[in-house]
This record gives sequence, C-alpha cells and structure tokens, in this order.
Amino acid sequence: MNLFMQDFSLYFNLGWQHILDWNGYDHILFVAVLCGVYLLRDWRQVLILVTAFTIGHSITLALSVFNIVRVNTDLIEFLIPVTIVITAFVNMLNKKYDKKLLWVSYCFAMFFGLIHGLGFSNFLKSVLGKEERITGPLFAFNVGLEFGQLLIVLGVLIVSSILMRIFNVSRREWNLFLSSGVFSIALLMAIERF
Repeated sequence: MNLFMQDFSLYFNLGWQHILDWNGYDHILFVAVLCGVYLLRDWRQVLILVTAFTIGHSITLALSVFNIVRVNTDLIEFLIPVTIVITAFVNMLNKKYDKKLLWVSYCFAMFFGLIHGLGFSNFLKSVLGKEERITGPLFAFNVGLEFGQLLIVLGVLIVSSILMRIFNVSRREWNLFLSSGVFSIALLMAIERF
C-alpha cells in the first residue's frame, strides 16, 4: 500500500506540474480560454465544461498509453494550438453569453479533449518508459491533470471577477481581451508547428 501511495504521489505531482508548466503553456491557454467567458456564479456550467474536457482527454490518454491508439506526435502538437484558436475564435464571435449554446461548448470541449489527451499521453509515455504496471500511474497522472486544470479555472474565474467587480470591465470586454490575446498566441504557435 505504501508503494502505491508513493507511486500515486509521484504521478499525481507529474500531472499537475505538467499542465501548469509554463514551458508547455498551450494547455494553460486552452483551459483559460475555455472557461474565460464564465463567471464565478457560473460554476455549475464550468464544472460540466471541465468534466466534458476531462472525459475527452481521459479516453485518448488511456487509449494511447495502452498503445490502442497511435497518432503522429507532430500532428497532435499542431492540432493542440488549432483547438485553442478555434475556441478563442468562437468566444470572440459570441457577442453575449448565451446559456442556450452551452451544449455546443460541451461538445467542443469533449472533442478537443480527445486531442489534448493524445498530447498528455506523449509526456506520460516518455515518463513511464518500460513500466509494466501503468494503470495506477495513469490514474494518478490524470487526477493530477484535473487538479492543475481546476487551479487554472479558479485563477481565471477569480481574475475575471476582480476585473468586473472592482474595475468595472464588462463581460464582453474581458472575453474579447482574453480570447483575442490567446487567439494570437495560439495562431503563432500553430503556424510554427505546421
């Protein structure tokens, strides 16, 4: 049991550190722009959105780590910023927050999660090496990813609340600022990786 907890702790830490790593900031950008149109009071919608993304990336992370699915690493590294560009672009098009379109956001999040899961798996497979027992590390790494993801979401929601309540920034202005900035960075990233 002690060995399990050591392994869990190791891979949990690798998971949250990986998603919060500034050297691989593409995942931070995606989560930030994904939840950037929401406010703290929208926590239920954000929870469903994050869960949809989690389901998507958990599926492909597992399929890839178990070598059921193999996809060209360069293609995935290109597609990850493309998902960010699309998400940011859709945010910029939405002139006002519309709860009727939430299911579209959930579907996008789950689909894009499939792509990000393949990116996460490249890192995890490199760490696992020839490890035979991968179910425990896979689970712990995924839980760590979720923890890191929730930290990003919480940070973005707090910043948006501060800007709107203290500095009277409108929801639309915040959305345009965040989404256009992330769009520009991700577009450059996609061009570089093409």
